[in-house]
Amino acid sequence: MPHEALLDAGGPEAAARLRELQSEARGAGLWALPLPVELGGQGLKLSYYAHLAEAEGASDHGPAALGSAALLDVLMLSDHATDAVRERYLHRIAAGELRACYAMTEPDTPGTDPSLTTTRAVAGPDGLWTLHGRKWFTSGAGDADLVTVMARTDGRAPGTEGLSLLLVPTTAPGFRVVRELPVLGGGGQWEIELDGVRVPADHVIGPRGQALRVAGERIRLGRLLRCLRWLGQANRAFDLMRDRARTRHQSHGPLADRQLVQQLVFDALLAIRSTRPLVHEAVARLEAGEDARVDTGLAKVAAARMLQHVADAAIQVHGAAGLGPDTPLPALFRAGRAARLLDGPDELHVAAVARRVLRN
Repeated sequence: MPHEALLDAGGPEAAARLRELQSEARGAGLWALPLPVELGGQGLKLSYYAHLAEAEGASDHGPAALGSAALLDVLMLSDHATDAVRERYLHRIAAGELRACYAMTEPDTPGTDPSLTTTRAVAGPDGLWTLHGRKWFTSGAGDADLVTVMARTDGRAPGTEGLSLLLVPTTAPGFRVVRELPVLGGGGQWEIELDGVRVPADHVIGPRGQALRVAGERIRLGRLLRCLRWLGQANRAFDLMRDRARTRHQSHGPLADRQLVQQLVFDALLAIRSTRPLVHEAVARLEAGEDARVDTGLAKVAAARMLQHVADAAIQVHGAAGLGPDTPLPALFRAGRAARLLDGPDELHVAAVARRVLRN
């Protein structure tokens, strides 16, 4: 947390500081807690790691500094990549030497409907795939070494049946970072272009035409990891609000004595305490191999709304100071608002959960 301003700014100094933090994490025995032991991690099972993920996620940079940010890519490649890709990239991703990201959403199509994907990959007689297309809101693409791209590999297949995932090195000719996309003033999201990018045939992740099956595994776990990190960020905002209420004095005493402030504190605490069991129940069902779609949908919507609510209450208690650069509250509020769109908007999850409940 003390290094957030530097890390947010990016650039060589930020990269050097992140490497220092990663070295400290290794020395403290906190590196890669949920990653497999054979890849240098500590192999914590999801239900145990989930409690630690809240603490890691209190800062956006926590997972990267502690080596757990690679979890989704490591699991996806471990389960679905070819032997050649695993041997070439997997250990280096797990060690933090390579950074990977995931590109699915496109500028001119709704992200909730992958059947409208326009990025295409064509197999050539030389055994290479050639990709053309554009993706945006790709987290971490600005300094990524590898991007997993969802592309249409069979134009004749209906709907989503012709979609595949391909692992693309960002150094490949034709790959271009178009621009950074500030989200309510904050960075971290990028637009990328693939203009004739060529990758080997063995860089297809999972069976050809089965992108959504592989992506579904990744997205379900990714949503829950986000929920856990949002809980950590909400706890951080709550602590700031509580401390401000106790230490900020007016002529008639501390803010903590005001009933309306007490109401804000109560409602924020209720939101956190009500959301946490939903998230951890979804984690338990996913870890047990059960159908966790309803649980994940409930958790995702609840956690996103909760973070926005708690951050907003904390800003209110801080007054004008909550809007300025001296606290992390603007960034936490921004994260809460963006949370209601990331990994599917609230409306998508509300409708999906309701349909499943009404059918069953």
